[in-house]
Amino acid sequence: MNDTPQTRCGFVALIGVPNAGKSTLINKLVGAKVAIVSHKVQTTRAAIRGIVMAESAQIIFVDTPGIFRPKRRLERAMVDTAWGGARDADIVGLLIDAAAGLTDDVRALLVGLAEIWRPKVLILNKIDLVAREKLLQLTADANALVAFERTFMISALTADGVGDFTAWLAGRLPEGPWLYPEDEVSDLPLRQMAAEITREKIFERLHQELPYRATVETDQWKEQPDGSVRIEQTIFVERDSQKKIVIGSGGATVKSISMAARKEIAALAGHPVHLFLFVKVRENWSDDPERYRVMGIEFPKD
Repeated sequence: MNDTPQTRCGFVALIGVPNAGKSTLINKLVGAKVAIVSHKVQTTRAAIRGIVMAESAQIIFVDTPGIFRPKRRLERAMVDTAWGGARDADIVGLLIDAAAGLTDDVRALLVGLAEIWRPKVLILNKIDLVAREKLLQLTADANALVAFERTFMISALTADGVGDFTAWLAGRLPEGPWLYPEDEVSDLPLRQMAAEITREKIFERLHQELPYRATVETDQWKEQPDGSVRIEQTIFVERDSQKKIVIGSGGATVKSISMAARKEIAALAGHPVHLFLFVKVRENWSDDPERYRVMGIEFPKD
């Protein structure tokens, strides 16, 4: 008899409205930073995969963009990406901010989720901020709208309840071979992860609407003879006035973005990094199919 445990492997899509805590949760699950986190909504643009090993199972979590009512082309692409991730997954996890409850946007999401024929679980986040009675009522209300297999109550910030969620998934995913090496935490190329880190720093340092009007691309990743890496990135904005804001007085703003991003990229790459940022105006870049290809999302048709 073969005593080797049967391996399991599958995709678990995490969906929710913006700022439900999906990126925080996926980073906590993976134990490493694979998704950028910001207090601003609509930070995640493409589906990002984080890989978790649990016993004999390989769980591939898919962090999707927040689902909301889109207005612009880029927003439609983000929402389409999120629903596509849910339809392609083996299991769909709906993450709800328990403190916010069943808002109109969450209820609209539940209506769409009911039409997806995949096993579904409910994940109530930020339970440390909510009374038990409210959590139980929220669980009952959500389960009345969608047939969830299980409900998990967690805190993505403190990891409370996260282990139970992972353990359940490890026994629920389909049997099959692992798709990635055991020590891999994400399938996102370093070049793209580096661009995401720089975009996160833009969110941290610039406010209002500007971060949503900017995108970052890694143009060069060159290993140097001394073991360091020279990285060149371009920050694209839509207007010259936005370019001036990103650069800042005497280049102070782009310098602070570069310093913060360089430190984090170096930790990710495991090598010293020389980061060079260039800011360029590309009018209506959010209507350019090539920019969507680089970001890893489908260009939506009119």
